Amino acid sequence: MSRTVTAGLDGTMASAVAADWAAREALLRGLPLRLVHAWPSDTAGTASTSPDHAALHWLQRVLSEAEAELGAEYPGLEISTEYLDDTPLHGLLAVAQESEILVVGSRGMGPLAGFLLGSTGQSTVARAECPVVLVRSGHHAAAEHRPGPDGAPTTSTPQRPVVLGVGLDHPCDTVLEFAFDAASRRATSLLIVHDWDRPYTYGYSPAFMTDTLLQETEAAARRTLSDLVQPWRNKFPQVAITEQTGCGEAVSHIVRAAADASLVVVGRRSRHHAAGPKLGPVAHGVLHHAGCPVAVVPHL
Repeated sequence: MSRTVTAGLDGTMASAVAADWAAREALLRGLPLRLVHAWPSDTAGTASTSPDHAALHWLQRVLSEAEAELGAEYPGLEISTEYLDDTPLHGLLAVAQESEILVVGSRGMGPLAGFLLGSTGQSTVARAECPVVLVRSGHHAAAEHRPGPDGAPTTSTPQRPVVLGVGLDHPCDTVLEFAFDAASRRATSLLIVHDWDRPYTYGYSPAFMTDTLLQETEAAARRTLSDLVQPWRNKFPQVAITEQTGCGEAVSHIVRAAADASLVVVGRRSRHHAAGPKLGPVAHGVLHHAGCPVAVVPHL
């Protein structure tokens, strides 16, 4: 199967908003859009969980109406729909193997909060083999753009920056490439955020470090980040880049930057823990508090 941008639908407003974001992303990437809905026809042999004729009709209607609406909104976009006879988690993980990006919606917790993920959402983000983008219910395309001259939301102005949260202990080209590519396709800039930890010998606060040591540590972090980014500057010369380093909480820094971002990109190590796949603390924190779409990119 050719690569696609895939959106999971479940009949909620959150999934409809995610499908709209996925449609726009498919156009940016020149890829078809695949809309899927997963629901097992038989779960543990219990009839109570099997979709009956009316439920199947509703499932098909959810897919067909979404296809019609997105087709009218984005003429020329190739759209396919598919009902998956599987649990939502297993169905989404299966289609993720065939997708360029998997897009899912999430119910927001308020205007200043981020994503409210159920167990299926968290497991999907933690286990999917492709980048997963979380789009909050209530998000709209104009929020990704600068306000118009009158301050009103619009999609005719340049897009807000893409924000990348990066660690220097486990840098990954996969995450960097995704962020640079996203900024390039949006014709916008890229803000790269890195927060370094104070040496453990100096306790839990940078206040215990001398000014000289703070400056030296900050300078070393800036040099390392600059060296890490330089090959991607050469590969994407059209992308304007701002690098920010500091000592502090990475999640707070990224979330603040997300307030003026079109997309936030964070990495997730794909190595499995003994207790099963998990999100790292930065990805977990950003997902729960960022207000804009968040892409979680798996890497080694």
